[in-house]
Amino acid sequence: MATKPKTQTPARSAPVRSDKPAEKRTAKTGADKDAPLKEDIRLLGRLLGEVLRHQEGDTVFEVVETIRQTAVRFRRESDAKAGAELDKLLKKLTRDQTNSVVRAFSYFSHLANIAEDQHHNRRRRAHLLAGSAPQPGSVAYALSRLDNAGVSGNTVRNFLSESLISPVLTAHPTEVQRKSILDAEREIARLLALRDQPLTPKELRDNTELLRARIATLWQTRMLRYTKLTVADEIENALSYYRITFLRELPALYDDIEEEIHAQFPSRLRTKTSARTTPAELPPFVQMGSWIGGDRDGNPNVNAGTMQRALQRQSTTIFDFYLDEVHALGAELSISTLMVDASAELLALADASPDNSNHRADEPYRRALIGVYARLAATARHLGVVNILRQEVGAAAHYAGPEECIAELQVLVDSLNANHGGALVKPRLAVLKRSIEIFGFHLATLDMRQSSDVHERVLGELFASAQVEPSYAGLSEEKKIVLLLAELAKPRLLYSPYLTYSDETNSELTILRTAREIRQRYGARAIRNYIISHTETASDLLEVLLLQKETGLLHADAKDPSKLVELELMVIPLFETIPDLRCAADIMEQWLSFPQVTPLIDRQGKLQEVMLGYSDSNKDGGFLTSNWELYKSENRLVELFNRAGVKLRLFHGRGGTVGRGGGPSYQAILAQPPGTVNGQIRLTEQGEIIASKFSNPEIGRRNLELLVAATLEASLMPETTDAKETRKLAEFERVMGDLSDRAYQAYRNLVYETPGFTDYFFAATPIAEIAELNIGSRPASRKSTRRIEDLRAIPWGFSWGQCRLLFPGWYGFGSAVSEWLQEGGSKESAKKLATLRAMYKEWPFFAALLSNMDMVLSKTDLAVASRYAGLVADRKLRNAIFGRIVGEHDRTSQLLGSITGNKDRLAGNPLLARSIKNRFAYLDPLNHLQVELIKRHRSTAASGKKVEERVQRGIHLTINGIAAGLRNTG
Repeated sequence: MATKPKTQTPARSAPVRSDKPAEKRTAKTGADKDAPLKEDIRLLGRLLGEVLRHQEGDTVFEVVETIRQTAVRFRRESDAKAGAELDKLLKKLTRDQTNSVVRAFSYFSHLANIAEDQHHNRRRRAHLLAGSAPQPGSVAYALSRLDNAGVSGNTVRNFLSESLISPVLTAHPTEVQRKSILDAEREIARLLALRDQPLTPKELRDNTELLRARIATLWQTRMLRYTKLTVADEIENALSYYRITFLRELPALYDDIEEEIHAQFPSRLRTKTSARTTPAELPPFVQMGSWIGGDRDGNPNVNAGTMQRALQRQSTTIFDFYLDEVHALGAELSISTLMVDASAELLALADASPDNSNHRADEPYRRALIGVYARLAATARHLGVVNILRQEVGAAAHYAGPEECIAELQVLVDSLNANHGGALVKPRLAVLKRSIEIFGFHLATLDMRQSSDVHERVLGELFASAQVEPSYAGLSEEKKIVLLLAELAKPRLLYSPYLTYSDETNSELTILRTAREIRQRYGARAIRNYIISHTETASDLLEVLLLQKETGLLHADAKDPSKLVELELMVIPLFETIPDLRCAADIMEQWLSFPQVTPLIDRQGKLQEVMLGYSDSNKDGGFLTSNWELYKSENRLVELFNRAGVKLRLFHGRGGTVGRGGGPSYQAILAQPPGTVNGQIRLTEQGEIIASKFSNPEIGRRNLELLVAATLEASLMPETTDAKETRKLAEFERVMGDLSDRAYQAYRNLVYETPGFTDYFFAATPIAEIAELNIGSRPASRKSTRRIEDLRAIPWGFSWGQCRLLFPGWYGFGSAVSEWLQEGGSKESAKKLATLRAMYKEWPFFAALLSNMDMVLSKTDLAVASRYAGLVADRKLRNAIFGRIVGEHDRTSQLLGSITGNKDRLAGNPLLARSIKNRFAYLDPLNHLQVELIKRHRSTAASGKKVEERVQRGIHLTINGIAAGLRNTG
């Protein structure tokens, strides 16, 4: 972009904020706790305006400022005249001005997000400084609740020793941020946080100049990718969050949890040389997971090579961290045996080190750490890490596994504790040891995922080639099971190295063989789960058992090959659609009943994982029915697993939007049916939600703590056994079932049964333009069709967010409740409404459902959505479908208010309500321009002319800006 003439004219109407130390400006605002947030937003807005003027010149700045003022007047003052003015202003923009306006408003949304995150950290710190009572979502609050309920400290400690809480990072085609943009924004966040510290006037001026420079960097950095994102890019993007947040914040969280447990339930653990009690050490019950590089469902770019790359890059990341920490630790632990004793074990470890310098002869800790460094470096090279920046002193044997390294670090810990050095353990040594316990040599567990139909094709080919069964796919379910079980009992393989197989079969078998090699190389935790998409029958699970047998991952008894004794990859069904969720318990009952499967589950610790899909079930059946069928499925699975004596771990495939299972994680976990958490929970963190939750270390730590706190409460809080409450819950569930049936009919009727709905969707949303964006390695659709059934749930939800309808998060509720209330006359209707109000007040599941819907409706804007509806050329179709959507929106909003007693959206969360309201004025120009640019783009394409790159780029910039403004959109 060419640089425009610069001027020194003061910025007209730009918000001005004096540069004051944070404590002075906060004190001046008195009781307005949100005043620092407003000042931060004004500061960032002013600096953005100055950068815009300097980079683009007076004319563009004046245009942007006029649009801003008009949009604010239109939105906040409901000025219809201002709306017309805004439309006129936007249509008059030149192509260059259009992109500058889009970028300006997009970056304002990004900067507002940074300011809000910083304010969340500020408010949390203020609560801690004030000694406020623990807040919901904190571990301290959860432990206090448990203590008050009579749960003992030993129960909590034993519970955590058997628990697994695992956030699983996934890459999906709604991640619209480039890493370069994220890096610049993180630096802005750091500089903004510094302003809350006491700064001298010069330090404050310097800080302001650095902020201006970073915003200028943003302005001069390309916001979009011009080339398709690869799986390798997605791997690197994910690893950046480990360096920013997980590597340091996760071990630190363990320390916090130990201290909180110790404070609430004092333990009797003592050091060897002191009567002072110390917190008991917790096992690594929070572990990271990843799908990036192993999830090949619908993504032809994922293969054996991407799995190897993922583990190699993960291993490199964690070894870089370990080596840096050991080096720093060596500099810190300059302890001399001339001053203090050391244990015999520590001295032996030091003597085994390759360090023979006379200068360190009396410094055994340094020599021992030089040996640890040498062994870690050797291990890193053994695992394929290259370019180790700091050369080790001498050669050493590599570690066979992380346990050996942990044992050597424990020698240092024990020696320090026994020789007056206990205070030296916690700052770094304990953190390093804890990190290795958590991350091992693999960093995160890589899940594998593939669709059941691929497994069927591969086995079909293997059966046919081996002349066992010529038409496996054509067999009935019963015959498939008989054949699969028989084949599992045979010692020979179906595969022959002397036959030729299709590329798909060769690829799938190579991937499984690679998984085995990865486990041998990086440890069993590197890959331990195999997820089956579109699980519809028990044979879908048996097929993956047989494929593991074919590739050396399923082991039989050496004396009796018909007996299966160990499975390396847990076979995990994924139930996604409404019919699949309804069949989940029956399929799992059959799976648990197979005699060949029982010993395998026993070796897994009598534990079986089941994954539930939120996105596809919503696209299939709508918001209300999806949530209800998930709830019912979980209840049935818990009942089944309890009968079978097997522990159930649920893996929640939640997305960012409410329509894809999103919303606050804390409330979502607490709203789970009783018995479904039980210390075992995995859940996906997807797309741009990863950046929202984990790009700021403090925010990331808080989000990890929320998961732990919610798991503790959901698992250990005593359940009510009161007969009256049980009957009441049964009544609530009966009502919910009735509402779900009605909502399902309303949703299916519109989306799948209304002629022309697909045409409306493709015209009235930017789905086609989203598919063109270079924002993910995975195609937007599973097949090259326009069928809603084939469209991935993620771009489906993302598109509705862009046009400000957020349709998947509320449609069907209004019709369902309205129909239900109208049956039985006015007296019966009043009674039913009272029941719904009781459900909202007394049932966490229903309360969370309505809270999420409330948030979605607060972001919905029918006036903006109507402009997108105008993109539909067929007026009759446009009016018919948009009219139905508007009618359902009005019904849903009115009935939600009647149930909750709140006429205004987000009445219970005024901070979020204000945030959304303030953002709308800056989103309006982006939405208006997106519609105008889509018109130009589609008109050009329809005429057969060459699509103008500048227009296409402008559309993609608006997609980025709107996503940033709405935050949880994908």
